[in-house]
Amino acid sequence: MKTRIVVALVGAALGVIAVSRPVRADVIARYECSTAGFYSQEPIGDRPDHNLVVQDYVCVGVEGLLKGAVYSASNAVEWDGPKAAIVFGGGVHRIPGGRVVTQLIEGSAQAVMKDGKPVGVESSGKGLVKFASGPYAALSGKTVRFVTTTINPIRFTLEFTTE
Repeated sequence: MKTRIVVALVGAALGVIAVSRPVRADVIARYECSTAGFYSQEPIGDRPDHNLVVQDYVCVGVEGLLKGAVYSASNAVEWDGPKAAIVFGGGVHRIPGGRVVTQLIEGSAQAVMKDGKPVGVESSGKGLVKFASGPYAALSGKTVRFVTTTINPIRFTLEFTTE
């Protein structure tokens, strides 16, 4: 009788541990990125520090499923002071044997300041894999999360993970 109770308790404890284990997102790609050319900062005109910024960037995959890929992308960001909302964004991941096209569907950004001066931007949000081919075809239609971390004003890291 005691053995059954102990076995039941151990089984229940293992079940709780298995269910409560934190979900680990799989890294699709970790990129090192640089801005491409100059960005345009367009004052919207309705209030101070309300701007639209359009930026192109290029990245090289350094880790994950898309290690070695080249990602060329663009986004438009509505800045309201030091905080921003990503209006649109996305790009093409090019890797031998396949292509992956991502579209950002929501995101936010904020300026990173040091000694009162902007030194970069950090952002996060969600995207959608609109198209994937070759060995990456299984990614098509998947929702992904992205996070950027600033290195300096023109360089940053970008990480895509599955939900």
